[in-house]
Amino acid sequence: MRRPARTHSLPPPLELTCLQALWRLGEGTVHDVRRALSKERVLAYTTVMTLLDRLEKRGCVTRRKPGRSYMYRPKLSRDALRQHALKQLLDGFFDGSADALLRYLREPRAKI
Repeated sequence: MRRPARTHSLPPPLELTCLQALWRLGEGTVHDVRRALSKERVLAYTTVMTLLDRLEKRGCVTRRKPGRSYMYRPKLSRDALRQHALKQLLDGFFDGSADALLRYLREPRAKI
């Protein structure tokens, strides 16, 4: 039985890394994404394939199969994901208040 898509949460770090590579590429195969990531980190082909599949299930990318390989394209823009992340931050830590976030950012505090 297939699980429903998880569109309500931000992608985990490795999925986000693949999505960032697709934003730079515009569109690409697993091989293209893996090559684009190779400067940052080395991931196995099957790992990248799994991450892109998860992003597709999450609704962040679309895929089509023009030949033997799937071509992946971002469905979610960088700006849309930023807005979603900011909303989660505001709702989770600042009771939905942008003013509370701004006050927090302006407060002097010890470095962590």
